Amino acid sequence: MSAPLGLIAGLGDLPVAIAENAEASGQGVYVIRLKGFEEPRLASFPGSVAGLGEVGAVLERLKSAGCRDVVFAGNVSRPDFRNLKLDLKGLSMLPKVLAEARRGDDALLRVLVSEFERSGFNVIGSDAAHQALLAPAGLICGPMPAPEIMADIETAARVAAATGALDIGQGCVVCDGLVLAVEAQEGTDAMLRRCASLPEAIRGTPSEPRGVLVKRPKPLQERRIDLPTTGVSTVELAAAAGLAGIAIEAGGALMLNRAGMIEAAEAHGLFLFGFAPETGLP
Repeated sequence: MSAPLGLIAGLGDLPVAIAENAEASGQGVYVIRLKGFEEPRLASFPGSVAGLGEVGAVLERLKSAGCRDVVFAGNVSRPDFRNLKLDLKGLSMLPKVLAEARRGDDALLRVLVSEFERSGFNVIGSDAAHQALLAPAGLICGPMPAPEIMADIETAARVAAATGALDIGQGCVVCDGLVLAVEAQEGTDAMLRRCASLPEAIRGTPSEPRGVLVKRPKPLQERRIDLPTTGVSTVELAAAAGLAGIAIEAGGALMLNRAGMIEAAEAHGLFLFGFAPETGLP
């Protein structure tokens, strides 16, 4: 019998997709639902609930369940460290966590990965846990981007790489060469809603779409925890913002419910495109 996948889960579709895939493949799964971020759809899977500061308890439960591979997935807000309830292991990690948190989310995530590896677990990415989620290369659906749209993709990819290097975000929206928005802590959905509120003179509309959303990983980021993720809501919000399509780094971003994304994109006349990882890089 194979060891079950250990899944440390927050909110959203990604941890659900990973848990369902682990069960369907016969591997099985043990889910740690993080307190305050319990995804209701994960309640039926084997597992338990643990607080963000209960690191020792999480490690012990995963060991007791026989897990070897561990994956982090789902939406979790950065905690208020002053009010975080810590067990002994969490308390011992606190000085390093606080020091790394000042350097950004990626540095903080590396602390967690290192601690789990020191405890004997193999930390894997969501892409390794569910390989079918990775964005493919080339045109996925919709019309092939025109040359001016491809130029917007390259510009947005270059901007996203630059802001990602500063640990700011993973997305950018460009229309006719003009940067309309850069993703920060608000996330992709909020960024797209912000784009929809911009003057129509500088963006497309649902009846005359222009511009593109680009999603790509931050350079040198800890890819085992924080790969860019897109889904049906991304497509719907891109359409509402008047964009012509979405470009995702091939092999470096996740597509949740790809069939649903394609259906939504075709309904709105949007393209989905997987661009080469070297696009826009120096």
